[in-house]
Amino acid sequence: MDPVATEPASTPNCRPRWPVVALAVLLGAQLVLAGLFVARQPQTVLPPPPAAAAPAPGGQREVTLVSLGGVATDPLLRRVTTELDGAVDAVESFWGPEWPHEIVIVATDTEEEFRAQATGVGDTSHIAAVTVADSVNPQENSANGQRIVFAPGAVAMSPEALRVVLTHELFHYATRAATAADAPRWITEGVADYVARPMYPGSITRGPLPTALPSDRDFAAPEPDLSLAYDRAWLFARYIADRYGVPALRALYVRAAGPHHTDAETALWEVLRARPADALQGWQEWCVRNGLA
Repeated sequence: MDPVATEPASTPNCRPRWPVVALAVLLGAQLVLAGLFVARQPQTVLPPPPAAAAPAPGGQREVTLVSLGGVATDPLLRRVTTELDGAVDAVESFWGPEWPHEIVIVATDTEEEFRAQATGVGDTSHIAAVTVADSVNPQENSANGQRIVFAPGAVAMSPEALRVVLTHELFHYATRAATAADAPRWITEGVADYVARPMYPGSITRGPLPTALPSDRDFAAPEPDLSLAYDRAWLFARYIADRYGVPALRALYVRAAGPHHTDAETALWEVLRARPADALQGWQEWCVRNGLA
């Protein structure tokens, strides 16, 4: 699972926070969860009820909406349709159009439904959505059985939170086949948030000056430090895009998170010609210049 951050309104320096979003990738009988392999028995996901599936906006893409909760989840999917074109545009603007043209979005009404669609996810109490794939073939740049699954309670998200979550998950959906199962979360989550989460005056408050580059160690922390890890990864991605350009951020994602990715230090040097110490200093100066530290 490439967990995506939750969005608690009360957490400093953080996006609006219900929800945690996560990217979970089912590979055969294993779940790749933030780089951990969790053994599980293969489970069959029930086909969606035909009457619940419906086409939705999404540019030239084919979108199937599955409302497992009927009248309880229909309102969420109606809201999703209003946000989908913008989410697709944001992902294509950063990543390009070469990603799956079929998008499946499932809304669940019970924990049982959610766990059946997103097998292997542990504590679901703070999860708003998860993106899963039944199989991934990096050699063919393909992922089969992909779907974005909204958890029970996601209907309570604010419009802004839904927009961020949907776009964030859609980025994971678009890049799944181009992302290694062991890709570091500081880059996968930071870039997904860069694509999904706008930065504008008042969207984040001043925080402490970063003393280290983002790392996956940050994502092993419980809340509220986990939320701060997402914020740090997001801000570092924003710094890279601002300092080196958006194409450089995309290239860094490919080099640091792709199927044949290298370590962070090598990726920074090959793409940006920056050593970790230089990248940290530049990020610190950017934070100060933008009133973030």
